[in-house]
Amino acid sequence: MDGSHWFTMQLVVEKLIHKGHEVVAAVPEASWQLGKYLNITVKTYSISHTVEDLNREFKYFSDMQWKTPEQSMLSLMTGSAKGFFELIFSNCRSLFKDKKLVEYLKQSTFDAVFLDPFDVCGLTIAKYLSLPSVVFARDVFCHYLEESTQCPRPLSYVPRLLSKYTHTMTFMERVWNHITYMEERAFCPSFFKTATDIASEVLQTPVTMEDLFSQVSIWLLRTDFVLDFPAPIMPNIFFIGGINCHQGKPLSKVCCLSFST
Repeated sequence: MDGSHWFTMQLVVEKLIHKGHEVVAAVPEASWQLGKYLNITVKTYSISHTVEDLNREFKYFSDMQWKTPEQSMLSLMTGSAKGFFELIFSNCRSLFKDKKLVEYLKQSTFDAVFLDPFDVCGLTIAKYLSLPSVVFARDVFCHYLEESTQCPRPLSYVPRLLSKYTHTMTFMERVWNHITYMEERAFCPSFFKTATDIASEVLQTPVTMEDLFSQVSIWLLRTDFVLDFPAPIMPNIFFIGGINCHQGKPLSKVCCLSFST
C-alpha cells in the first residue's frame, strides 16, 4: 500500500535489512513512494493507470474529507473512497498478468509475505504462493479482523470504527452500534468485490475476504489499548504501538537545579 502506509512499513523493512534479511518489493510502475529510498530488490509491473490518475482520485477523496467528511463506514465505502480503492485493487490483476514476475515469485524461496492489507493483493499473493503472511496495519476495514482472528468485539461496549462512540454508550447508541455492524456485513463485500474477484480469478476458486484474512500468520497492529478499546486478542496478534511516530529526541540533561523561596 502506497503513501503513509509505505512510510511506516519501511521502518520495519530497514530493520529486516539491518539484520541480514533479503527483501523483495513487488510494486506497480506508477506509484508515489513504493520501494524507494531503501537498498532492496524492487520488481515492477505495468498497470493501466498513471500517477496522475492516482493523484486525481486521491485528491477527490481527501478534499471530500475536508468538505463533508464521511461519518460512518457505510458512507466512506460508498462515497469518496470507492474510486481510489478501485484503482488500488486493480493493481493486483496487473501483477498476476505479468507472467515473468509471477514465475520469479514462484521460483524464489521466500520465507513469508510482509504486507499491508489495505490493497488486499498481499493477502492474495500469500495464498497463491502458500506462504506465511505477516500483516502490518493500523486497523482493518469492516469486521474482518475480529472474524478472521476469532476475537469477538462485543457491540455493547466496543464501538465500531468511525462511529465516534465511546465504551460508555447509551442504550440508543448501542442500538446504532449494532446497526452499524449490520451495515458493514451488508456492504463490505460489495466494497471489496473487485479485490475478491481478482483473488478468485488468480486462485481459481471462489474467495471471500474472510478466506484471505483467516490465513494470516502474524498480526502486527500499530495501536495499543491506550488508543483503542480493550477487546479479546489471540496469541498471534501483537500491538506495536506508535511505530508510525517519529523517533523522539532524548531529553536534554540538566546538571543541577536551584530553587529560591
